[in-house]
Amino acid sequence: MINVLDLAKALIACPSVTPKDEGAQGILKEHLSAAGFTCHDLPFGGENDEARIENLFARFGVGGQHLCYAGHTDVVPAGDENAWTYGAFNPNVQDGVLYGRGASDMKGSVAAFTVAAIDFVQTYPDFGGSISLLITGDEEADAVNGTVKVLQWMADNSQIPDVTLVGEPTNPEHLGQEIKIGRRGSLNGHIAIKGKQGHVAYQKLADNPLPRLIQLLDILASHKFDMGNYFFAPTNLEITTIDVGNKATNVIPAHGKASFNIRYNDNWTKASLIEKIHALLDVTGYAYDITFEGNAESFITKPGGWSEIVASAVESVSGNRPAYTTTGGTSDARFIVKYCPVIECGAVNASIHQIDENAKVSDLEDLTKIYGEILRRYFQV
Repeated sequence: MINVLDLAKALIACPSVTPKDEGAQGILKEHLSAAGFTCHDLPFGGENDEARIENLFARFGVGGQHLCYAGHTDVVPAGDENAWTYGAFNPNVQDGVLYGRGASDMKGSVAAFTVAAIDFVQTYPDFGGSISLLITGDEEADAVNGTVKVLQWMADNSQIPDVTLVGEPTNPEHLGQEIKIGRRGSLNGHIAIKGKQGHVAYQKLADNPLPRLIQLLDILASHKFDMGNYFFAPTNLEITTIDVGNKATNVIPAHGKASFNIRYNDNWTKASLIEKIHALLDVTGYAYDITFEGNAESFITKPGGWSEIVASAVESVSGNRPAYTTTGGTSDARFIVKYCPVIECGAVNASIHQIDENAKVSDLEDLTKIYGEILRRYFQV
């Protein structure tokens, strides 16, 4: 029986900073293949190793109810390597805590489900269903050649599951606090105002664009888009940068630009939100240029049988009934929900993307038990 700690350490030791894999998925493939899973390597993207994204789809069983686990083996950069106590890719356990990049986001979760799935199929080889793992190397990057493309391959090859469990870290402080039944959408906007450069002492010969830019930003920042709803908090806009490029204090700049991000609930779509922003800004009569980018619509898997299976499994192991939430950033669940119901359930997220990212060993062991209990309850064995 493979040990979750040993597997998590082996995965962390692979410096798989997105988009590189560095052998992480090969480790999973080795263990899953040995347990009887049929594994498919699904690289997408560039023709060379630097640009190509490695993805893995592994499945046990060919019929019956199909549960898929979705996760990623790519991680964010280490940052200042010298600031790490033990090294970002040198997994180390101290006082019952595993340190290393990916311990909680999300190699620990991937290891936990892999161990749970292998144990399940060995214990119940005739459970009458299918278990699969969709593992991508493109979650922390552009999310273009990972889960999206694997899902397309799965659809083309009759591999779409009935439900999916995403292993993103969902708990703020301890296991059993939260599971995600949805996520807010994310939209970036970039706005620019043109003026005319000139000397500040001869302002009539110039045209300062910054007062207009400030007014437009104030309109956006002060607007109440909605009051939220039962499942979602109110839509929120944050100004993220204001850039002028002016290195002199006696020069009126020729232009000003700013960026903002909106995290929005399911009262909006990307299209309706863009339309609303134009309506708010056009009232001023100012000439402006604005562009938008975003591939994350809001989504919700409303509470029902699937969420109850996950929540009750979490409660049975942790002793805590998890809250259904939609907070946090985006995840690959936004792509999966187009194909089947999806719930997110994973580790503690307090240290993700930080120096000395970590996870309690006991949490990894309990998360393995939770995933095993989800499998037992879903397949009713």
